[in-house]
Amino acid sequence: MSEVQRASIQYPGGLAARYRWGGSGSADEVFGLSESGGSLVDHVELAGGDPARMCRAELRIEGPLGEWTARFASPVFDEPAGLLWDTEAQLVVKYGFLVYGLGSRSGALRWTHRSGTPVVVVLGSARLDHVIIQTEVETLAVAADGEVRWRVAHSDVIAAAELVGGTLTLTSYGGDVAALDPSTGQTLR
Repeated sequence: MSEVQRASIQYPGGLAARYRWGGSGSADEVFGLSESGGSLVDHVELAGGDPARMCRAELRIEGPLGEWTARFASPVFDEPAGLLWDTEAQLVVKYGFLVYGLGSRSGALRWTHRSGTPVVVVLGSARLDHVIIQTEVETLAVAADGEVRWRVAHSDVIAAAELVGGTLTLTSYGGDVAALDPSTGQTLR
């Protein structure tokens, strides 16, 4: 079991986020300091598997319109990360093999996406009508209702992805770099 990790992030609009996460079997340690107030939802059933053996994470949000807490589970150790999709009033959180579209004001689950491999990063831009989910072997564009708009499979494991100058740049584990149009998923030359 690993030590409980912590991160605090200030999102636009006054949303203060506090993440806590730990390794397999660490639920008691991760949730031992849970703050009271607002709603609390545990999404452990979405990850499948034995909850007692899962890695666990908790996200606490405090903002001008209220407070809420969401809990997540993963079969692999991962650092949770979120992206505020302000035009859709969603906080999109990746943890392990799952991505959660949560209402940024209430924490209500709007959609989920499960991947066959761990999620590397979730990216977004005010110029896109979707978020980009980058897994180790696939890139997806997901709309505000959870619908997959497009997807691209990769032959090598993607280790990093970033939006730079209107281009989605992917770096594989082997060091190859590819460029995609973030609007369509088409390969750029």
